Amino acid sequence: MPQPKIATVESGPQLDRISIVLVRARNPSNIGAVARAMHDFGFRHLRVVNDYAVPFEAARSAVDASAVLANAKTFTTVAEAVADCTLVVGTTAVGERALQHPLHALPEAAIAIHTELTRENSRTALLFGSEKTGLSNDELSHCHWLLTIPMQQHEDLRHPSMNLGQAVAVCLYELVRQTGVHAGTGVPEAARADDVERFTTLLNEVLEKTGYMRRHPSNCDEAQIRKLVLRMGLAASDIPVWMGVLRQILWKVRGAGDP
Repeated sequence: MPQPKIATVESGPQLDRISIVLVRARNPSNIGAVARAMHDFGFRHLRVVNDYAVPFEAARSAVDASAVLANAKTFTTVAEAVADCTLVVGTTAVGERALQHPLHALPEAAIAIHTELTRENSRTALLFGSEKTGLSNDELSHCHWLLTIPMQQHEDLRHPSMNLGQAVAVCLYELVRQTGVHAGTGVPEAARADDVERFTTLLNEVLEKTGYMRRHPSNCDEAQIRKLVLRMGLAASDIPVWMGVLRQILWKVRGAGDP
C-alpha cells in the first residue's frame, strides 16, 4: 500500500520573525523535541532561558534539527530573551491559577500573532515554561497576553497539560495553518521589548520621585507596573514621546531650571 505524501512547509518572512523561548526547560529530550518540531514546521529561532549551561548535545530527539540547535541562543533572564520583540505571548495550561492577563485559545491567538506580524519590523516571542511548573508570575509579567491549548477536561485530572514538545508542535502547526490570515497594511510599528523596559524603568523613577510609591505602595509592584505598561500597547513612535513626557515630569519635580 503506498504511503501518503507529507506536505512540506516553507518558512515565510512573517514566521521567520517568531522566536520560541523555553524558560527553565531542563529535560534535553524535551528541548530536542521542540527543535525537531521547529525544523518540521519551518521555524528557526530557538531561545533558552536558564541559569545553567543547556545540554544541547544531549538533545538526541532533535532528528534533522541540528541547525536549530546550533543556532539556539541562551539567556539568563526573560527580559534579555525578549528584548528585541514587540509582542510577547506566554503559554499556560490555566489550571487553578488566577490569571492577570488576557487569555486566548490557540486558534484566535494564532490570528492575533499574524496580525502583529503585519506591523513593520515586528517580532514575536512565544514563551513556554518549565515542564513541572510552567511560567512563574514574574516571567508572565513580561507577556502582553497568554494563550492556551483547549484540552478535554477529565474528572481524574485537576490540571490537564501537554508535554513540552507536544505543546510547541501544536502551537507551531496552528501558526503555519493560519499563515496569511488577516494580512493588512498601515499598522503602526510596535515598540520593542527593550524600549518598553526602558520606559517602564523611567516610569518607576517618576512614581518614586513624585511620592506615588510611598502613598500607594500596593499599586507599585514592579511586575504589576510592567503589566500595566504592556496593556498600553505602545507603538515604536510612542516611546520617545512618552519618555520625553516622563523626563519633563522628573525635571519639574526636581525643581531644575529651564530644560
